[in-house]
Amino acid sequence: MTATTSAPAVPPPARTAGARLKWAVADGLTMTERGFAHWARQPGRAVVSLVFPVMMLVVFTYLLGGGMAVSGGGSYREYLVPGMLALAMSFGLEATMVSLTADLGKGVVDRFRAMPMAPSAVLVGRALTDMAESVFGLAAMAVAGYAVGWRWHGTWAAALAAFGLLLLLRFAMLWAGIFLGLVARKPEMVQAVQILVWPVAFLSSAFTSPETMPGWLGAVAEWNPMSATAGAIRELFGNPGWAGDSWAARHPVALAVAWPLVLLAVFCPLAVRRYRRLGR
Repeated sequence: MTATTSAPAVPPPARTAGARLKWAVADGLTMTERGFAHWARQPGRAVVSLVFPVMMLVVFTYLLGGGMAVSGGGSYREYLVPGMLALAMSFGLEATMVSLTADLGKGVVDRFRAMPMAPSAVLVGRALTDMAESVFGLAAMAVAGYAVGWRWHGTWAAALAAFGLLLLLRFAMLWAGIFLGLVARKPEMVQAVQILVWPVAFLSSAFTSPETMPGWLGAVAEWNPMSATAGAIRELFGNPGWAGDSWAARHPVALAVAWPLVLLAVFCPLAVRRYRRLGR
């Protein structure tokens, strides 16, 4: 038996940019369908990804929330739930990395790269599959938040904008996860990479105001992408936030748009470049 060597995907003879784009979209959707098929075969993983953030919300609401106060006044539960929604956008990145590294370890990605498919299809399919899972997770978190007493007080348009900012952050985080998975290459390395995610997620305004932290730590928390999205959706939902004089505290919506765009500008090219260099 001869070994099969990986080779970059060779595009079909498409003469126009439109034909190449149509080919890339079709391949990306095919890889997305593959991800959905994995869901059907592994429903337990999908259930865990939905239940874990809800459990976190319940723990912080009922076990710790009684001793917490909002610096600007208002209900702590209405302060907490938007923070947990933003924090939940970082949950599940390890599943993205594990799935990608498992495909790398089994040679699945090498076989895909040797096929006449768009080079972007594997990464796009992975991102779209996980985005679909994120929509279900976000809906579950919103329902759980409503059950524990969270309400929004703005318009439906503002609420939809808030959910749009959450999904934008998730999309950016997914591309960061895809790049880290390509760097890790092995499932056992994901744990080491995952450790880096948690400090970024928890060093934010999700649970408490940066004003209550030491000066340097509060400044880091203010400019955290999680804090930006949490502050923006609190404003859009009409929920209590934290008072501050910094630019980040006064312009959370602008920062909540800027941070994901910066992350996408950094990690999308890095992920694509890393993917193209696999096997070299």
